[in-house]
Amino acid sequence: MRTWSALIAVSIGTFMLLVDVTIVTVALPRIAHDLDATLGGLQWVLDGYALALAAVLLASGALADRHGRRRVYLGGTVVFALASLLCAAAPNAALLVAARFLQGLGGAAMLATTVAILSVAYTGRDRGVAFGIWGAVNGAAAAAGPIAGGLLTEHLGWRWIFLVNLPVSLLALWFTARGVTESRGRADARLDVPGTLPFTISAAAVTYALIRGGDAGWTAPSTLGSFALAAVALAAFLAVERRTAHPMLDLRLFAKPSFSVLMAAAVLAQASAFAYLPFTTVWLQQFLGKGPVDAGLLGALPLSAASFAGGALGGRLLQRIAPRWTIGLGMLLIGAGALLQSRLTPSSAGTALIPGLIVAGFGVAAVLPTMASAALAAVPHEGSGMAGGAVNTFRQLGFALGVAVFGSLFADRLSSHHAPTDAVNHVTAVAGWVALAGGALVLLLVRTGRPAWESQKPPADREPTPVPADAA
Repeated sequence: MRTWSALIAVSIGTFMLLVDVTIVTVALPRIAHDLDATLGGLQWVLDGYALALAAVLLASGALADRHGRRRVYLGGTVVFALASLLCAAAPNAALLVAARFLQGLGGAAMLATTVAILSVAYTGRDRGVAFGIWGAVNGAAAAAGPIAGGLLTEHLGWRWIFLVNLPVSLLALWFTARGVTESRGRADARLDVPGTLPFTISAAAVTYALIRGGDAGWTAPSTLGSFALAAVALAAFLAVERRTAHPMLDLRLFAKPSFSVLMAAAVLAQASAFAYLPFTTVWLQQFLGKGPVDAGLLGALPLSAASFAGGALGGRLLQRIAPRWTIGLGMLLIGAGALLQSRLTPSSAGTALIPGLIVAGFGVAAVLPTMASAALAAVPHEGSGMAGGAVNTFRQLGFALGVAVFGSLFADRLSSHHAPTDAVNHVTAVAGWVALAGGALVLLLVRTGRPAWESQKPPADREPTPVPADAA
């Protein structure tokens, strides 16, 4: 058992932090009722977590390289557990959002160190087994989230979706302390605070502007001011990253057109595949009268299950096809699945979503596991660590921005006295066209023609860089 303690520790932690992305979705109506939260407040319950993950993921990797992966993973797990307790005890929506942001900071520290911990702990065949199991755990987390969230919310209350993290965190801490040895990366690694701060401000400001625009109007001073702040902070981030010796994101990577397109595809894929799900869940519960368990089974599980099954059945084959085709065609499937869900009528039952969710899930199975390895194949080997981290960062940004955009569209339709079904149709149709546009972009512009696993073979004197499958 001790041999696999590192794998168990990393798998438990990863499962927990990924479940917390989807477990909240089915609890949103109950949270809104108990805390008197608006739709905008509910969006921040999701976006606070995603923005924190995106903001400090790359910085956490540098911190771990310098101060130790085991130490950062343990610290991230403690922060995640304490933040989960604060989430469960939150008396209002504002404090819940703040606790979710803190939870995302802990999750980022954990996620940023997992690949490195497994790479150090295992070699040869054991390494392949470890990453295979870890990839399966990632997929299982996406599928388990809606069910676990529904069961806990319906039978114990929504606060238990956060309280359940406490014993899980203790298990992760015990296995980490018992079986993970300390390791470090580059001795000259530095935490890029001057870059992290403007990046965080820019991402948060543009998300706030997108959410605020749906409530106050797109020409309101608060909306325009937030967009202006986002632009200024982004300009500051770009200026800092060009000059610093230790950037959190090396802008030279974007000189490769294929890498730039893949980062855009990461944003669009995450937004179009997952960011509309909270609003179909609201439709299922508030307008069709479904309970949290049924909402999880109908509104999210088909996509997660299809993604898991598609990855398990075709994962090895997909890695042997040029990423231009797997990612491009996968995004077309995501788009087709979303468009299938935009054909609801006032008499439609919740089961009408299932065919589209299954189609989108198979698209997710093609896109997400390939995205990281394709990004690594598009850059020189020395940039592989940062490229892999960038994929996760841009995916989380895609989810946060997608929730903000789709939430504004959903609220605008409802406030214009459209039927709830029409609001769902509008959101899913936009998601579908976004995915189709992203797929076309990849098919036209990505030029990493060889399969990713061939393109990233390192020189003989280097350790191979493991490329695990990403989860939703």
